[in-house]
Amino acid sequence: MRRLAAAAASTIIALTALPAAASAQPSNDAGVGSHHERGDRTPLSPLARQLGRQTLPAGDGWAAAGPGTTGGSAASADQIHVVSSRAELVAALGGDNATNATDATAKIVYVKGGIDGFEDADGRLLDCADLADPGYSLEGFLAAYDPAVWGRVTPSGPLEEARRRSVTSQTQQTQINVGPNTTIIGLRGARLTGLTLMIDRVSNVIVRNITFDDARDCFPAWSPSDGEAGNWNSQYDLLSVRRSENVWIDHNTFTDGDNPDSAQPVYFGRPYQVHDGALDITHTASLVTASWNRFVGRDKLMLIGSSNTVGPDVGRLNVTLHHNLFDGALQRLPRVRFGQVDVYNNAYRLGGDGFQYAIGVGVQSAVHVENNHFTLDAGVTAVDLLYDWGGTAITTRGNWVKSAGAPSRPVDLVAAYNAAHDPDLSPDAGWTPTLRHGPVLPAPLVPLVVGPLAGAGRLPL
Repeated sequence: MRRLAAAAASTIIALTALPAAASAQPSNDAGVGSHHERGDRTPLSPLARQLGRQTLPAGDGWAAAGPGTTGGSAASADQIHVVSSRAELVAALGGDNATNATDATAKIVYVKGGIDGFEDADGRLLDCADLADPGYSLEGFLAAYDPAVWGRVTPSGPLEEARRRSVTSQTQQTQINVGPNTTIIGLRGARLTGLTLMIDRVSNVIVRNITFDDARDCFPAWSPSDGEAGNWNSQYDLLSVRRSENVWIDHNTFTDGDNPDSAQPVYFGRPYQVHDGALDITHTASLVTASWNRFVGRDKLMLIGSSNTVGPDVGRLNVTLHHNLFDGALQRLPRVRFGQVDVYNNAYRLGGDGFQYAIGVGVQSAVHVENNHFTLDAGVTAVDLLYDWGGTAITTRGNWVKSAGAPSRPVDLVAAYNAAHDPDLSPDAGWTPTLRHGPVLPAPLVPLVVGPLAGAGRLPL
């Protein structure tokens, strides 16, 4: 077993961590580090330059479909940037956050150190009070819309309008917009805190080797009709992919850091939730590969498709998830609507208070779940891994489960679900994935390889 694990690890490193000649573009980086780039003038090592130009390998998941995903690999020397502040990040992405999503110039942006979305142009850290509309206060909002006073009706009127203006102000500050033909890659220790990286209405984007931390919402919405008791809902994901194609998300870490939702207060009898998804793929987005990422200790994690409405999402939302580590997350690992989603060779460590489910089978979804490994705490069993959100079918094969105090064993996830729930899910999602790069590991080897290698800081930068 150890020899096989070592051999598998060596293979994976060779295929994913180091830049392969077949997926690297010719270098135009002469002089990078002292010359043309805006922002920090840190010299880049030859390996960092090569990794910055690395493209998605052929056949590596849905993002390899169509024209493939090359990001900013064709960037000229004056479009290589090293950034260490919010202002420098915005400048490198085109210069104006309001219009950067339309800047199709090929560009490579290296993130150095920590960047906080709450930094103003002078580098001063703003807080929620700085972004709040003069007509808004949380205390006033809680007093006005307490269900005991307002009833279970959606908030309206001046205070809710002021909250929405506050959200607009925060969005302009903390949502960083990315244009097409862009690679954003972290140097060692790179961290984006308190911001949403927004990939919307663009194509051909690569994001690698970054820790995404605490994209908090200063002004969550109260939705009294969301569920039996109502819910607080946040606006911001750590990374959001909308209406976009050919996106590769690789070797990143997603976390709420020292500000988890579990530590938030309770208002109106419900947790005051200040985070939304870690990596959400919605609004007709498609052709996305998420590989070798680490998702740590979050509630809502990954939504693929945001509405049950049959319409533009049909035939879209095609996503590949491979060699990711889902560690201590509570739900949406992922939750899928409509798309053909390939989930293979991922490692799951699940359990704890609040755990709900791993894979959500939503309306017209076609999820293929193969050779994944699930390590479960006490109180969680294979029965709990799937959840029916209005779907009808899911393919599961070659998956293993290690329950608390027991050895790993192969488990038919659909059979386990059907034994405890009605109606049954069909075991055939109706398609077989063909876009895979490199070996598909046997499930028992997955945690041995994915655990050490997934997440930011594992690429040699």
